[in-house]
This record gives sequence, C-alpha cells and structure tokens, in this order.
Amino acid sequence: MQTIDQIFQTQIDIKKSTFLSFLCPFKDFKFLIETLKKEHPKAIHFVYAYRVLNDFNQIVEDKSDDGEPKGTSGMPTLNVLRGYDLINAALITVRYFGGIKLGTGGLVRAYSDAANAVINNSSLLSFELKQNITIAIDLKNLNRFEHFLKTYSFNFTKDFKDCKAILHIKLNEKEEQEFKIFCKNFTPFEIEKL
Repeated sequence: MQTIDQIFQTQIDIKKSTFLSFLCPFKDFKFLIETLKKEHPKAIHFVYAYRVLNDFNQIVEDKSDDGEPKGTSGMPTLNVLRGYDLINAALITVRYFGGIKLGTGGLVRAYSDAANAVINNSSLLSFELKQNITIAIDLKNLNRFEHFLKTYSFNFTKDFKDCKAILHIKLNEKEEQEFKIFCKNFTPFEIEKL
C-alpha cells in the first residue's frame, strides 16, 4: 500500500473543459473540498473519491459523481486510487465545463486521466499497517520505556492512572517484535497488557 503526506495538484484540458485534480491526505479532505468550492464558484462539478483505513484496519471507500452521469466520474477516480493501492488519501477533481459534451465514455476517460495525472505528479510513500498496543507499567520503569521508545522512534502517547503509566504505542510487525524482546526484561508484575 501507498499513501501521501501533502496535497498535490495538476490540471488537464480536454475539449475545452478544464479538470483540476487534487490528491490529498484523507485528514485534509473535508477542509480541501470546502476550500475548493469557495475558490472555484464557477466550476460545475466537484467529483471525489477516497480510501481510508478505519480503526479495525478495514479499507473504507466512498465516491461522488457530483451531478455527472452516474458512474462516469466518481467510480473511475476510485478505480485509479485502487490501481495505485493508495490508502488514507482522497482525490478531488474540479471540472470547468467547456461547452462540448464528452459523452459517458469521454467522461470516464477524462476523469481517469485527471486522476492518473495528479498521482503521477505526486510523491507516493510506502504505507505500513500499524497495530495499537496499550500497556500499563510501574512509574519506576517509565524512564526506561520512554528511552527505548524514543530511541527507536516509536509513536506513543502516555496517560497516568492508579500510580501506573498507561502507554499507547503504534507498531508495525517488525517494531512489535523488537518491543516484545525489550519487554522480556521485565516481570509480568511490572508490565500489564491492556
């Protein structure tokens, strides 16, 4: 799987219609589409598709033709995202109508080409599936754990409850193995997996 960490933009023109495509991280999707609607009040269509990983590591997808004939814009855009195996990403295409009807086949090609153009002009990043692990540790061991987690640049947050530190850690498979080896230095009374 692949993802992105910033917004990318490109433009293509087909038979006097202009297609402005924006590829963005999913977290920026709602803000970007609202901004684009304000910045492009004369545009006719704001077609989008997105793929995002939910809390259960399931891929959630959605699309919108935004007034284009059904299946001619949102689905082709979504299919391009699938083809690149993009995750946690949204693609929005803003269309300015140029006066020439493209037909259903022409619209499918145009939106597919617009989506491919913005992705080809983007910097794609490898996406790793990470698992959430929550543990409770004695406060006396907190410094050792924090040092280990920071040394390996592991993503974590901490809370405190009942004289214990609660660590929420995101790890990929390799990181999880390293973490398990480190945890063997402690007794079951010192670490509690939640």
